[in-house]
Amino acid sequence: MPVSSKPGLAVERVQTLNVLLSNDDGFFAPGLKALATTLEQFGEVMVAAPDRERSAVGHGITVHQPLRIQEKPLLPGMKRSFMTSGTPADCVKLAVQGLQWQPDVVVSGINRGANLGTDVLYSGTVSAALEGLLLGFPAIAVSLCGHDEDGYTMAAEVITRLLKNDVLPLKPGALYNINVPVTAAGDVPKYRFTRQGTRIYDNIFERRQDPRGVPYFWLGGKPLPTEEDPEVDLTAIADGCVSITPLQPDLTNYGLLRALRAGGNHSDKED
Repeated sequence: MPVSSKPGLAVERVQTLNVLLSNDDGFFAPGLKALATTLEQFGEVMVAAPDRERSAVGHGITVHQPLRIQEKPLLPGMKRSFMTSGTPADCVKLAVQGLQWQPDVVVSGINRGANLGTDVLYSGTVSAALEGLLLGFPAIAVSLCGHDEDGYTMAAEVITRLLKNDVLPLKPGALYNINVPVTAAGDVPKYRFTRQGTRIYDNIFERRQDPRGVPYFWLGGKPLPTEEDPEVDLTAIADGCVSITPLQPDLTNYGLLRALRAGGNHSDKED
């Protein structure tokens, strides 16, 4: 079975890394602080995070209004820590291209809630990491699959151990989407290398009226039962394992592309 399942890792060594840290839950989110606290042991951490929650904004960037930035300490003694008015992708672009920070790795999270399957297409957390990749840096997106406040410390420790043990090669073109299940206190979950699954929602648009009688809609819904393929991220989380999925920005459907070319109907084909 092409799925790797490993036990909790024993810490071996600490490599020196300068980290650019962002998220989509906002500058004051507990997941951001937990990750900043544990990543400081690797080297200097620069934080560039939105001034408010920007969940589900995808890879949107700000082009029709100015980006505001405010230096604000996230942790005592932290030298580079900024809160911005932009999206998660804006934060990473601004830190690298505006503030001229050249990190060894871009890390985004820890998100409150999972980013599994096709949810990565909507995720601001994954988009911040993806922007780092597009700018030429290896990147990691981290999400906690639950709402346990104590889980952020455990999830940060998981990332620390994965980095210390070279489970995540930080090479050009590397983007890891990591989802961590909520476990019992003190437990370090196993991990699997997975592929992106498919997540479908039973969406409900509830029609409401504002105080002036003007109608509006509120989106809700819940995920439908998912595939049980042991190779996919959704199944790994259901089994209580950390899911590590390498992603890429290329959305080309290569199977369909080959079929189209094999059909011989090329518009640039000579008569």
